[in-house]
Amino acid sequence: MRIETQQSSTLTREQKQHAAGEQLQNLFNEILTAAGRPGYASAEAYASENSMPEDIQQDWNDWFSVANTGNYPEEVDAQALPGDYGNLLVRTYNEGGYADPQGFLKHLTEDELATVQHVNRLADPIDVDELTPEAALNLLIPRPAQIDLNYDGLTQVGEGYMIRFPDSRTPEAVVNAWNETTAGMDPMEKSFYELQMKLPTLLANIQVDDQGRYVSHTEPGDPNWVNLQADSNYSYTGFTEQMLEYLDYFQHQIPKDQYEQQRSFYWALQQSLREHGAR
Repeated sequence: MRIETQQSSTLTREQKQHAAGEQLQNLFNEILTAAGRPGYASAEAYASENSMPEDIQQDWNDWFSVANTGNYPEEVDAQALPGDYGNLLVRTYNEGGYADPQGFLKHLTEDELATVQHVNRLADPIDVDELTPEAALNLLIPRPAQIDLNYDGLTQVGEGYMIRFPDSRTPEAVVNAWNETTAGMDPMEKSFYELQMKLPTLLANIQVDDQGRYVSHTEPGDPNWVNLQADSNYSYTGFTEQMLEYLDYFQHQIPKDQYEQQRSFYWALQQSLREHGAR
């Protein structure tokens, strides 16, 4: 269901950003599903008394107003940027751009493409002809709701690949357990665990010899790229067990405070995963 954005003054900035991000996921899950695209596996059902264009504008503005988006280059009108991008989101919806993102992007002016570029923090101007379907689609979706279209475990936005956890393909039970375990966590600490949760896929694409020495690696987009978490038998609870075993094995080689902190996290995540019925 759609949650009205009357945020409590007691919520932290991170909590407000998280809530606004989830609302965008619910909204764009509805939009993408209607366009024949996969949305967010953990999204809640969308319901609203407003029109879809109204909700697109409102939910985008709600998220952007609390997001830590950083500074933009001097030539960028940062005040106009959120409104300009919000208008493009509405146009994308009205003009069928979520079914054909590359076709929509090809009809944008240089200034409009520059708006898309800067909102998505891309260093170089957008070359629409060089974009993959996923890269093009995510340029027209707000950051929290961008999706892993080809299920490779990465989220491609323009020419960049983003490592995200949870991502659009993460099962709902896992997302709920993750949110429960990381609630109130320092953002830097949380980003550390986000990367670790993706390590199985990243390491699966690095080839080593019998001595454990690097030989080669597979690039995203290559036919041999492997996403272990795409396997229906992949176990998130199994991963936490592996991490606990690893920490215990190397306990005396890890600073005590780091060992205790990481072990406490993975133990808590494991318990929460089991309580939510996740694999």
